[in-house]
Amino acid sequence: MSRVFAYCRVSTLEQNPENQRLEIEAAGYKIESRRLVEEKISGSVQAMKRPGFSKLVDRLEEGDVLIVTKLDRLGRDAIDVRTTIESLAAIGVRVHCLALGNIDLTSATGKMTMSVITAVAEFERDLLVERTQAGLVRAKAEGKTLGRKPSLNVEEQQKVAEAINKGKSISDLAREYKTTRQTILRIKKRFQL
Repeated sequence: MSRVFAYCRVSTLEQNPENQRLEIEAAGYKIESRRLVEEKISGSVQAMKRPGFSKLVDRLEEGDVLIVTKLDRLGRDAIDVRTTIESLAAIGVRVHCLALGNIDLTSATGKMTMSVITAVAEFERDLLVERTQAGLVRAKAEGKTLGRKPSLNVEEQQKVAEAINKGKSISDLAREYKTTRQTILRIKKRFQL
């Protein structure tokens, strides 16, 4: 008989994984407390690098089932989720996601679902990049300055350039203007001194 495990993750210490546990129980799963892993860690941390998830994987054996409420509990990035599911499938562990109709993501249907989800995620990422690039082109065309605000205004930069011409040291100028040596060196380069 298959052992059933559950993984519940929240991103911050203020959040509580209790709702995920209740959702798993409402779906008809009775998870023994020793087979329930609750973790408070960002989804941006790869699943296999999370302490709780890593310990869980060490306990899983062929034929076991891992339940998650949503795919994003495994990871924020489609590639990480897919890699995690493939790693579990390789050791014979089935992964069920309640939000996708309790589908076994390691089955043929689950693999197809994962392929579609991955394709949609890549499409959304590509659209985001395109929109960002278009926005940057538009902003430049409108004459907007992109990037971080300079630490020294134009007048201060001219004073720094004059001081460099008079022989003042880069370090002294950085201290005087409460900025980094790198900033002063960039000004020196910009004014071709």
